[in-house]
Amino acid sequence: MRISRRIALAVPAAALALAMGAANAQDTMKLKIGTEGAYPPFNNLTSDGSLEGFDIDIAKALCEEMKADCEFVTQDWDGIIPALQAGKFDAIIASMSITEDRLKEVDFTDKYYNTPPAVVAPNDTDIEGVTKEDLAGKTIGAQGSTTHSTYAETHFSDSDVKLYPTAEEYKLDLINGRLDAVIDDVVVLEEFLKSDEGACCKVVGTLTPVEEIYGPGIGIAVRKGEDDLREKLNAAIKAIRDNGKYKEINDKYFSFDVYGG
Repeated sequence: MRISRRIALAVPAAALALAMGAANAQDTMKLKIGTEGAYPPFNNLTSDGSLEGFDIDIAKALCEEMKADCEFVTQDWDGIIPALQAGKFDAIIASMSITEDRLKEVDFTDKYYNTPPAVVAPNDTDIEGVTKEDLAGKTIGAQGSTTHSTYAETHFSDSDVKLYPTAEEYKLDLINGRLDAVIDDVVVLEEFLKSDEGACCKVVGTLTPVEEIYGPGIGIAVRKGEDDLREKLNAAIKAIRDNGKYKEINDKYFSFDVYGG
């Protein structure tokens, strides 16, 4: 009788443990994170198929803070918002500026960084500044569907603005002499200048971001109405800023605080 009783008591205990384990598994937030994988040093797909960069490390830190099980999905830039809306992933962490136009399609978290745009040109350029007049008559490259392409098309109206699907493609045309200059984030351009190919070129100047185009900074996009996820991400951004994890990631890539003012 004593042995039978122990067995009888053990069965409910085991069942309870299984039930608790199942409940805990169900409670774990599962997220798919969309990113481009073609925008170093923020996000880049390596030759072995892994992702690296500031965006990727920040995403991992946020997932850890939220105790979420996260999976990355790569997506071409020009289709990244439609892919989010279609449910291919739950959030975009891909250096996306918070702009009024995008806010009509998606919701954003608070910013997680904010760096200025810049113009790069060949070392032997006669371009001396970054005003409309300085760039008049020049062929300017930019990645399409970005705040930088919007700025170029709006403010360099006396230039021939050429748009490219990826940053790598405009860099190739700049190296091969098919462009007079390019515009992009200063950090992205400085990373390019450190490479062997980037030895061709130099920063002509940085631009003061126009908030109507660039917005308040770079945020995480989520589908419209997903306020719970947005607020959890906001809380996690604040937490990693407060606990030093953000600075640890920042200092891995940059010599200054990219969070901005």
